[in-house]
Amino acid sequence: MAKRTFMTQGQTFSATAAGATVPNSTFMGIQGSAATQIVDILEVLISGMATASTVASMEFAPVSTVPTTITALAAPHHDYGNNQYISALSAVVSTYTAATNPPTSSTVVGALALNLGLNLFGGIIRWNAAPTQQVTMIGAGANTGSFLLYNCSTGGGASGLANAHIIYETT
Repeated sequence: MAKRTFMTQGQTFSATAAGATVPNSTFMGIQGSAATQIVDILEVLISGMATASTVASMEFAPVSTVPTTITALAAPHHDYGNNQYISALSAVVSTYTAATNPPTSSTVVGALALNLGLNLFGGIIRWNAAPTQQVTMIGAGANTGSFLLYNCSTGGGASGLANAHIIYETT
């Protein structure tokens, strides 16, 4: 198992309606690369960086339409192993903030969605899974193997600046 951290800095999370295609550079996406790959989400942290009170309805949710042609991360965003001696993954997990065709957030009733709302004016929210309570992604498909962290306008979110990270583990 290899623990990794996917991190973004100074990103504007634009408010987007649930079930809509989320615009590039306004989300954090994570997707498995093989049909049987298991990825456990262990932590999601968001640190508000807005200069005025801005309420964001952040959600970590599955996607109903997976992205195509994922764009490689560029500084200051990055994905790194939590142990400097980590070996390369045989099935690399895709972490991204942009794609040729960005993802669409899922509105499937009964699908997992973490509510991570906060005030982006200095607010901090950290969701950390208790043992055996992690979010588990399976494969690379819609609603099971591809998730995103985004600001949901349907939940009342307004656009704002934040830093964020997602700690995950895969086999």
